[in-house]
This record gives sequence, C-alpha cells and structure tokens, in this order.
Amino acid sequence: MKAFEFASPVTLDQALAELPNDVAKRDSVKLFAGGQDLLTEMKEHLVEPTKLVNLKRVPGLDRIELAPDGTLVIGCLATLGALAEHAETKNFFTCVAEAARSVGSAQIRSQGTVGGNLNQRPRCWYYRNEHAPCLKKGGTECFAYSGLNKYNAILGGGPSYIVHPSDLATALVALDAQVTLRSAKGERTMALEKFYSLPSEGDVTRETVLEPAEILTHVRVPAKSGWQSTYLKFKERGSYDFALAAVAVAVKSDGAPRTIRDARLVLGGVAPKPWNVPKAAAALVGVALGSAEGAASSKRAGELAVVGAEPLAHNAYKVPLVQGLIVKAIEALAAR
Repeated sequence: MKAFEFASPVTLDQALAELPNDVAKRDSVKLFAGGQDLLTEMKEHLVEPTKLVNLKRVPGLDRIELAPDGTLVIGCLATLGALAEHAETKNFFTCVAEAARSVGSAQIRSQGTVGGNLNQRPRCWYYRNEHAPCLKKGGTECFAYSGLNKYNAILGGGPSYIVHPSDLATALVALDAQVTLRSAKGERTMALEKFYSLPSEGDVTRETVLEPAEILTHVRVPAKSGWQSTYLKFKERGSYDFALAAVAVAVKSDGAPRTIRDARLVLGGVAPKPWNVPKAAAALVGVALGSAEGAASSKRAGELAVVGAEPLAHNAYKVPLVQGLIVKAIEALAAR
C-alpha cells in the first residue's frame, strides 16, 4: 500500500475543502468512512490516493431519522447494521432494512456505511486483479466479455459488463429514494436511480455521476403510505456473499382481497446499475395478492423483467434465477 496523508476534518465544509476540483486529480484524494471497500482497493493497488479524508468526525452524518412528513432521512455515515435494525425502517421501508441486513457479516455491517455501500466499486475479478488492465481501469478491453463471466451483467452491459454490487441501492431505487450531493458550491438532489450511469453513458471507468469535489451526504426515502416491500437475493454461498441476482419489489394494495394498485420492481446483481423494470411492475397492477391470477401475473412480470437480456457464455442461469426470485418475492408479500 502506498503511503498517504490522513485528514480528519470536523465540519463538512472542512472536508469539502480537502477535495480536488480537477477531474484529473479525483483519485488522488479519497473519502474514508467504514473503509470496507476502499482499503481493499488500496491493498490491491487499484487506487493509490495521496490523501484520505476521514468523515467520521463530522457530526450528524450518522443519523437515521423520520422527518415530520414521514420521509426517511439516512446520513451517509449511518452503518448498515444500524439501518438494518432501525425500527421505522423495518416497519415502513422494509425492503431497505432487509437489503441492509443481507450485506456481509455482522462485523462488516457494524463498520460499513450507507454512503460507502452505495459508492462501492465493482467486484468483477478482472477489475479486482491488479495485473489485468481491463476497460474499467482505463484499458482497452473488457476481459469478462469473452472470458470468465459467471458473475457479470446480462442487462445493460457493454462495453463493460460489470454488475453493481450494492444490495442497498437496489432496494432504495425501488422506493424512489433521492440522494443529496454537497460541494463547496452548494447542494444538488437527484433520484438515486439517476445517480448511477451505465458504461455506455460516459466515462466507462466510473459508475456514478458524483463529481470529484462532491460528497454524498444523505439519502431520502419518501413516505410510502399503504405500500409494502421486500428484498430477496440469491447467493452462491449460504454465508455472506454478493448477489448472483436480487429483486426489490414494492406494491401498494387495498381492499379484500388485497389488490395491487401500484408497483415497483428493481433488479440487482444483473446489470451495471440497479435495473428498474417498470413494464414488469405494471404487469402486477390490478391483481389480488395470493390469488391464482396473481400467481400468473408474477410469472408474467418475471418474463417481462428479463426482456432484452443478453447473457454471456457463463451467466445465462441468471435469467430463470431472476424470474424465480420475482415469483418468490410476490408470494412473500402476499403472505404478510
């Protein structure tokens, strides 16, 4: 690991003053929170910053609060463990708590932060191999395309075929979360879904639109009265692991039997960003949870969710896996 300076600002403005405005120098300074992903990248020489800016002494960024209007406000330094056990999150934003609880081990969740999880880098083994000059690291080729691609994208891929590793991002996109980005010039707010970019949409070495001199300070999840949600992921190992595929489903229902009036469906582990599938969600609207018609609709939603999928040589299994997870998620909501 390369030697570096370590700054510990006590205000957000001080932290922002440490960040470079020059895009060419963006990797020379890195924000440090839980360090679960960053330290691994540094040990593997994927990034070699000259300075780390520790955010842990900035007050207020670790809070999880319910605003008067019912909005869930999550600070970037809130740990995944705290979010998973937060009472209001479990009761009213269930898929978010379930996604946070699915990450790693208890020890990892006690250190890993919301901001770090949303900004974590790809897990593709070519990217993580310091000796592989892949496209994601500024090379000329995505080695996964014609190489070992069991864990890579089946949707939205090209020219890079990474998948976004965040469980939390998938659940938050399903609940229409927004992020607040702060720079010395002020704040900007955007949908979390728009925060992420595909490899074909700009700088292939980046996964987000975060500017070099910006900090993601908060996530805001709007109140979802009458909605229920769940997050399911399939892992290769029974112990902690990243998702081979995942689904976050949110539905608004009423009446007896409960009839779906609106729905959101987002896929994880299959694309370079959380993959929103509104046409699949629309197939769920108007049917009763737990009914025979509802079961048929969930299967139809699964078929629509993978329209346009382009599996590589070793990951076609993700297509039926996604379809099965969607059916299971709808069944889980019907049973609540």
